[in-house]
Amino acid sequence: MARDDNRRGGRDRDEAPEFADRLVAINRVSKTVKGGKRFGFAALVVVGDQKGRVGFGKGKAKEVPEAIRKATEQAKRGMIRVPLREGRTLHHDGYGRHGAGKVIMRTAPQGTGIIAGGPMRAVFEMLGVQDVVAKSVGTQNPYNMIRATLDALQFQASPRHVAQRRGKKVADILKRDEGPKGEHPADTAAEA
Repeated sequence: MARDDNRRGGRDRDEAPEFADRLVAINRVSKTVKGGKRFGFAALVVVGDQKGRVGFGKGKAKEVPEAIRKATEQAKRGMIRVPLREGRTLHHDGYGRHGAGKVIMRTAPQGTGIIAGGPMRAVFEMLGVQDVVAKSVGTQNPYNMIRATLDALQFQASPRHVAQRRGKKVADILKRDEGPKGEHPADTAAEA
């Protein structure tokens, strides 16, 4: 006879303790019906393990706790993995957009902290980033800001990943040819 975890595809582990969640926005919506108005709630939640995985979800229900629960479950299902440099910042600058939401993210030296507004801050905190400078341009809509942030984070690549993709060594990717000050190495090679 098969055990329970075999029937469920080995997904018997309880994922709740390892994830932190942050409620970003809650919106009360009303529907006008024959007898008056019916109120419901929409919740936007960001979930992450603070070690490089993050996701967001939205849930709607008649009560706030139920909307938050639905949003958290959806966020856990749609998580993405983002490589972090030294476990504290991004590997390189990034740009993302979704609809009218545009975000710009830059790496930062240690001790900078999270310089980002509202929904972007929640994403970085749940991701485990400690030092980043970010700016949101365009919309103030938290849904589009989070989607634009995740769009930018999806394109983060570690030097190891880039080296593997190109078939080179990590040292070749990180190596920088420094020419005389103010000149580009390609320009000096062309002159010689």
